[in-house]
This record gives sequence, structure tokens and C-alpha cells, in this order.
Amino acid sequence: MQESHRPAVTISAIAAEAGVSVPTVSRVLNGRGDVAPRTRERVEALLRDYGYQRRGVRPEARSGLIDLVFNDLDSPWAVEIIRGVEEAANEAGASTVVSAIHRHTSPASTRKWLDNVSARASDGAILVTTDLDSFLRAELQRLHVPAVVVDPAGVPDLDVPTIGATNWTGAVGATEHLTAAGHRRIGFVAGAPGLWCSRARLDGYRAGLDAAGIAFDPELVMEGDFDYQSGFRAGCTLLELPEPPSAVFAASDQMALGVYEAVRQKGLRVPEDLSVVGFDDLPEARWASPPLTTVRQPLAEMGKLAARTILRMLQGEGPESSRVELATRLVVRESTAAPGSR
Repeated sequence: MQESHRPAVTISAIAAEAGVSVPTVSRVLNGRGDVAPRTRERVEALLRDYGYQRRGVRPEARSGLIDLVFNDLDSPWAVEIIRGVEEAANEAGASTVVSAIHRHTSPASTRKWLDNVSARASDGAILVTTDLDSFLRAELQRLHVPAVVVDPAGVPDLDVPTIGATNWTGAVGATEHLTAAGHRRIGFVAGAPGLWCSRARLDGYRAGLDAAGIAFDPELVMEGDFDYQSGFRAGCTLLELPEPPSAVFAASDQMALGVYEAVRQKGLRVPEDLSVVGFDDLPEARWASPPLTTVRQPLAEMGKLAARTILRMLQGEGPESSRVELATRLVVRESTAAPGSR
């Protein structure tokens, strides 16, 4: 008589039966030491009982595919990440599948993406500016798909390797560049609310002001969304203030270029009437008129490192570090000058 097989079990079910949280089961699966011995034994016994395979152990041959997932594919920022991932994947003989899922506005897109990952038996997943919550992590674990997060949306989760940039340091340097030029009234166009990098850049702006002895003025902070339109709207608002700023630091190059347009429509000039600094150093920053002073974020390098981290995990090796931040640097071009330099 043929033996009946249990249906596949999820990490959530293992956690519930063991009376622990999903992250605790994840720590056991990853060999983490910060789990009580009795808890570890109980979880490992259930994993053995259900025949659950550890992350990175595939029941079949690898497909040679890495999934790269964005919330938004419209930005040239995404293109730079893709370029880096594809370069590292190609070097290893792997291919990249690029997707966009809008988890908060369309939860069904997450389920569809997971079904596609299962159908094509992807070897790993790189998720960009996302919050890898317990459900998504558990489903990727169930599919034996290791994950890396680039620019995590929330506080980095040490159970999953994350790769970012030194956002705070870069924002401090951009602000100090403007204060050193003599600017005292500096506007700031913030990034998408809720993102870790947005908060870090705002905090860096405030720290740069504080270092120069300049009081923070919330009237000079405009909410943006990392796109051209929000930068344009913010620039228009700042220029209409009774006492407009002499400089603006935008938390992305696209928003900085939107500020350029607001300046142009006002009949003013960059940098004679308004100095502007961006963040990213996208290719169009150097071709803007005038060329944009900006903080270079190593986007392609972040993509390469994410892909190489996935490939290491597939070889059974742990990541070199659970949280990596690549260095940013200020690239000074022609969009900044001393105030009143007309």
C-alpha cells in the first residue's frame, strides 16, 4: 500500500504548532544562535517531522533565474539597479526576471508574483525598497527561495540580508556643501514618506544645518515622492514663500530637476538665483543645464552586490554581513554657488 504524504507546510504553520513567532522559526532555519535551546529543539523536531527543507536547499536543479522586484519601474533609478544585477548575474551564467508588484495597493499582485516564482522555480529574489514582512518571508522560505532586500522600506530586518547606501552621511555632506557656500536658508524636498532612505536623508539634512548653527525651519521642508512632478510642485511652493530659500537640497535627482523647471517658469536661473543639489547621480544629472551637483549613490554597485549575495547563498554560504551600506559621495558640478552670485 502506497504511503500517503503530508501536504506542504508553511513556516507560519510550524510557528503556530511550536508556539513561537515566524521570525523565531526563520532564525532556526538560518542557523542563528539567538534562540533558546529548548525552543530550537522543538522547532527542529517539527521541521524534521514535516520534512521541511532549509532555505537554499532546492529539491530540483537550479533554474538559473533570479527575480528582481520593484514597487516602481518608471524611474531611471530602477534602470541603474537592473544594470548592476544583470551584470553580476550574467557573469555567473544566470538570468534576471524583472517584475513590479504593488503590495499595498494591490495585494493580489503579491500572490500572483509568488505563483510565478514557484512556476519558474526561481533560484533567488532581490526585492527593492520593500518591507519583507512575515507573510512574504514565510512564502519565500516555503519555496526555498533566498531573498535579499535593496534599500529596505522599514528598519532593516537582520534575518534577511539588506543592501543600502550611506543616506544620512550623503545628506549631511550635501547640506554642508551649501552652508559652506554661505547659504543660511536652505529648502529640502523630502523623498517618499515611510521609506527608510527618506527618513535618513531628512535626518542628514537636519544634522547638516545643526552643524552650521542653523535652526531647522519646517516651513522649508516639502514632501516629495522621488519623481519630477513632486519636485516641481515643491520648488514652486518654496519660491512662493515670503522669504524663499537661496538653495534647495532635493532627496533625488528627479525631484531636483523638477525644481529646475520651477525656477525656469519663475523667470529665475540656477545657480544665480537658486542653488540646487540632488541625490543619486543618475546619468541625466551631468547632462542637465546646468549640470547638477548631487550625491552619488552607487546604485549599480548595490545591484551587483545583491546578486552576488544571492549567488553566495545558493552555494550554501552565508552573506558576508547582514546589513551593508555602500558609501555615497558628493559630486560638485555647476548648479551650486554662493548666494546672490548673479
